[in-house]
Amino acid sequence: MLALLPELGTLSTPKISTLVGVAPLNRDSGQKQGRRTIFGGRAAVRQMLYRATLVAVRHNQVIQAFYNQLQKRGKPVKVALVACMHKLLTILNAMLKNGTDGREPNQSSSQVSAQPASSA
Repeated sequence: MLALLPELGTLSTPKISTLVGVAPLNRDSGQKQGRRTIFGGRAAVRQMLYRATLVAVRHNQVIQAFYNQLQKRGKPVKVALVACMHKLLTILNAMLKNGTDGREPNQSSSQVSAQPASSA
């Protein structure tokens, strides 16, 4: 993803979301207030982010909880997935900006070590 989006970690959340094409943009005119839609941006990055979001909705606790919350509020599946794409992109942008990895603050690398195999 970094090859297709080298700006990741350097731009603000609204700018990186618009650049990828997952920012909700309005198409209002005068008194007419339309639906917010996503369009434009880098299609290859958006497709990659969509696939990553499908996996994150099943396996990442933060994204999964956010998705379930949106579903409970009655959002359509695609709307909830795009919102999760936006959230995942925001998380990735913050991780690169701050130089952190994806672990929880209370989980250190020593706690992630593999269990020794039993000799049975």
